[in-house]
This record gives sequence, C-alpha cells and structure tokens, in this order.
Amino acid sequence: MTRVHLWGAAGYAAAQAIEWIDGHPHLHVGILESKSHAGTMLAESFPAFRRSDLRFSASGSIAAELSPGDFVIAAGAHGTGGEAVKEFLARGARVVDLSADFRFDERATYGLAEWNRAAIAGAELVANPGCYPTASLLPLLPLVERFPPIAIVIDAKSGITGAGRTPTLGAMYAELDGDIRAYALSGHRHQPEIERMLALHGCAAPLAFTPHVVPLSRGMLADVYLVLDRTPELRAVLSALRDAYEASPFVRVLDEGQSPSVRAVVGTNDAEISVGLCGNTIRAICAIDNLGKGAAGQAIQNINIMLGYSEEEGFRARTVAA
Repeated sequence: MTRVHLWGAAGYAAAQAIEWIDGHPHLHVGILESKSHAGTMLAESFPAFRRSDLRFSASGSIAAELSPGDFVIAAGAHGTGGEAVKEFLARGARVVDLSADFRFDERATYGLAEWNRAAIAGAELVANPGCYPTASLLPLLPLVERFPPIAIVIDAKSGITGAGRTPTLGAMYAELDGDIRAYALSGHRHQPEIERMLALHGCAAPLAFTPHVVPLSRGMLADVYLVLDRTPELRAVLSALRDAYEASPFVRVLDEGQSPSVRAVVGTNDAEISVGLCGNTIRAICAIDNLGKGAAGQAIQNINIMLGYSEEEGFRARTVAA
C-alpha cells in the first residue's frame, strides 16, 4: 500500500480525495495536515466521515514522518504551498499539487491526465489543472487541432465550492440563491493556463473567457464556442472527439442531440461532452464535478498513472464527501 498524505487537508477537494483514497485498493490515507484544524477529528468538519477515526495533524507533521515513496496531495490555498512542496520532494515523496503554484513551473508536469499520460507516469511533481481549464480544454484540444478557430469563447459556470471552504460560504450561497454571478471580468487566473495549453497545441486564436458562480454546491458546466472561417461537418467534429477519447474511461462523448448533465457527473471523476453546430461555429458543452475531475478526482487519476495502476482504480463507487 502506498501512503498518500494530504497537506492543507481541511478543504472540500481534500475531503473528496480522502474519500477516494480510503476506498482505493492500493492507497492508504496518511497524515492529514491542517494548520487551522490541527487536533480535531475529520468528522467534525465533514460528517460523512463519522465512522472514521481520522484526525487532522499540526503543521510540519507530514515532513516529520515522510518516507521515500510516499505521495502528498498538496491541497492548500493558492500561493501557500511552494516551500512545503519543495521539502516533500527533497525527502523523496512524489507530489500532486492542486493549487496554481506550479502550473507554469518547468519543474512540474501539467496534470491534464488524458493529454499528458506519458509525462505524468514518470513525474515527481504534477501540477493538477484548474477546474475551469479541465472543463474547457477537454473539448477544446481535440477540436483546435482538426478545426483551427479564428476565435474562441468560453462561458463557464461553477458551483460555489470552487471558491474554497471559507467562513462566508453560507452567506455566499444565500446571496447567490436565484442568481447567476459573473466574476473576474478583468481577468481570471485560469485564462493564461487555458491559453498556454492551446498554444502548445498550435492554437493562438483570441480567447474570451467568462466564469460564473451559480447556486450549486458542486459541479461545473462549460459552454465552449469555436468560431471557424468555414462550416464543418458535424460527423467530422464528433469523430475528432471520439477518436481523442476512445481510450479514456472518464470522458463520455454524447450522441448528437444529447446534453451533458452536471447531476450525472457530481461525485465522480467523469466528464460529459456534447457538440453541435451553429453555422460556422462549433458549440461544445462539457460537464464535470469541480471537486472531482476538476480537482481531487484528477489528482487520484494522476497518482494511478504515476504508480502504473489502471486509471479507474479507486473510482468504483459514486461518492459525495461535501
């Protein structure tokens, strides 16, 4: 069994990772390090773990007990984990980082699992993609290679757990009930991440990206529009997606006329994608769980790849930890 420690273990994504690790046939939950919750039971923060005796440990606990070959999922807030991650690596651990701290760092492997399997398999440090880039790039990457766009528009909506586990989240939900709120209109941190990956795949089309938060606990729906200089055949568009994900167990390309469902993917590591045409524009829609495929699920999928296991190991049950 491989020990997987959680650094910054009191957040929603960490809780979902713990749930999947606990049910994984080859992984074992290690130390749950949390500066803010040290000494408290996991169940005090997440009632789904009432049958568990897991407890949060104090800062420095992982580094003190780390052994070569252990894994660490770094799930702390953006900008907080750089030095800790470097220490974990120096002590022989392999790390999957959920924050934005290493996504542009050449020392890290970008963890978009379906598109970077070979590099992930041998990586010591994997920078997990953000939830918005995952939901956007999964439909985009197969299409920009076959149908070069002249412009791209992304209209994406996230459940409020995408904002992290904060004391104001309850008030935020009350304020959002009955509303849809666009935010970060002057620039979202995920846009450069999306643009970088598109550039690596030969696409330099201008991108308009608008994120929204909606009154859902979790889940994400991204509407992605590729504006072309000609009208493609829908059959060819569908073929591009199906060819790209034929060997990807977590990506479902839906039949013509079907629509992705957030409810169908919540609590899973799945992604559902549909495509349609509006004249010379391809409309692709992708549904994921922002805490699943957008965070903890993809982290576990990447650990499976790093250890040489089937990507589906540990995902047999549909679980909702938060």
